Amino acid sequence: MNTYRVAQVDTANGTFRIVEREVPHPGPRQVKIAVEACGICHSDAVFVSAGMPGVRFPLVPGHEAAGRIEELGEGAEAGGWNVGDRVTVGWFGGSCGRCIPCRQGDFIVCDNLKIPGYAYDGGFAEAMIAPIDALARIPEALKASDAGPMACAGVTTYNGLRRSSARPGDLVAVLGIGGLGHLGVQYAVAMGFETVAIARGAEKAEFAKQLGAHHYIDSTAGTTVAESLLSLGGAKVVLATAGNSDAIAATVDGMTHRGELVVIGVSPDSLGISPLQLILRGRTVRGHPSGTAQDVQDTMEFSTLHCIRPTVETLPLTEADAAYQKMLSGAARFRMVLTTG
Repeated sequence: MNTYRVAQVDTANGTFRIVEREVPHPGPRQVKIAVEACGICHSDAVFVSAGMPGVRFPLVPGHEAAGRIEELGEGAEAGGWNVGDRVTVGWFGGSCGRCIPCRQGDFIVCDNLKIPGYAYDGGFAEAMIAPIDALARIPEALKASDAGPMACAGVTTYNGLRRSSARPGDLVAVLGIGGLGHLGVQYAVAMGFETVAIARGAEKAEFAKQLGAHHYIDSTAGTTVAESLLSLGGAKVVLATAGNSDAIAATVDGMTHRGELVVIGVSPDSLGISPLQLILRGRTVRGHPSGTAQDVQDTMEFSTLHCIRPTVETLPLTEADAAYQKMLSGAARFRMVLTTG
């Protein structure tokens, strides 16, 4: 087969269309992946809308890709990779290895991070080329449609919690139970935290319970979120997955002394938090990025061990535009995944 199909947009905020291209071949320390599934992340909209500087069109997004290695570039075998290996490529699509963060071993905040769908064509395609430092091995127990979302949504929530100040038995709150949060609740429970799910509406309480949450807070009820958290003893950590700055800020006074707010939900709006809210109780706020390929692999192995899976809805690559629009509308429950099979 000399051609393969991609779902691309030709202009900012354009409609996805299926295009045939000539089959690419990997360069040094790269592999070609036969993509089996690719999750659609809300961050894809940042690129589709040209919200990042330097976005080039036509654009093939996709940073939650899962498939099998189909071809090795020169030197790829030195990394221990073989044709047929099952791999994912996530938000971490490779690093430069030269900048100060890389030289310090902090590759996920590389100054020149290679995000698939931005630095190179992503996984909305039947095939993609990726550098070997972006690859994470998929455990056999995981389907490609589950592994793909683990490479971004999964690793972001898993890493955000395991690198937090919380310890087993601590009260940990997950704000939002959507594409990120429904995984965050499961990870928090599996890590031994007393887990609080926070969302809008009493009707979500049953779903939170199904995910394993010990408590549920309806943010639209009469009592404030902060008051509800304090009634439970105060949160040691709040994992803010909702992309709503007002909702994020509303949790701060519900944190205990030395409490930590870990922000992973993206919003263009400023956080309304005063210095006194932080200083008097010694609280901290930090943003958390995704995770390296090794972090993704850790996430998948932990998920396999604890039977944690994303809730996904699959559509074929040919329906990429419909799947993307459903994600944008907020109607996805909870991850749209494109498949090529």
